[in-house]
Amino acid sequence: MFEIGRVCMKIAGRDAGKKCLVIDVVDEHFVMIDGQTRRRKCNIKHLEPINQAVQINKNAPAPEVARVLNEIGILVEEKKQKVKSEKKAKTARPKRARKKKELPVKEKVKEKTKIIKSETKTKKLDKNKPEEKVEEKA
Repeated sequence: MFEIGRVCMKIAGRDAGKKCLVIDVVDEHFVMIDGQTRRRKCNIKHLEPINQAVQINKNAPAPEVARVLNEIGILVEEKKQKVKSEKKAKTARPKRARKKKELPVKEKVKEKTKIIKSETKTKKLDKNKPEEKVEEKA
C-alpha cells in the first residue's frame, strides 16, 4: 500500500493536513516522506494514502519531489538547500569594556585624602612663588 511514489496526507503531528510523497520504505512500519511536509521518517499510522501515485526514484532530491507534486496539482514551496561549503561569515563583535573594580569604602576614603593632601601641597607651592604685579592703565 505504501510504495515509493504514493501520495499521502499527513494526519498527525506538526505537519497534519499536508500532502506528501513516499520516497523510501524504511521497514513495515516506517516510510520516508517529503513534499509539503519536512523530509523525515514517518510512521505509516500517521499517513492516509491518496489514490494518486507518481513515478519517482528512491530517495529523490527535494527539487525533484517538488516538481513532480507541482505537476499533479499539489503546490510545494522550494526548500533551501544547505550547502556544507558555505559557512556563515563571522561578524566582528565589539569587545566588552572592562568595568573598573570599585574599591571598598575605606580605600576610597584613603584615595580621597591622598588627592586632598596632594592638592594642598601644590597650593602651598603656589603661595611660595612671587606674585606678578599687574599694572593698571589709567
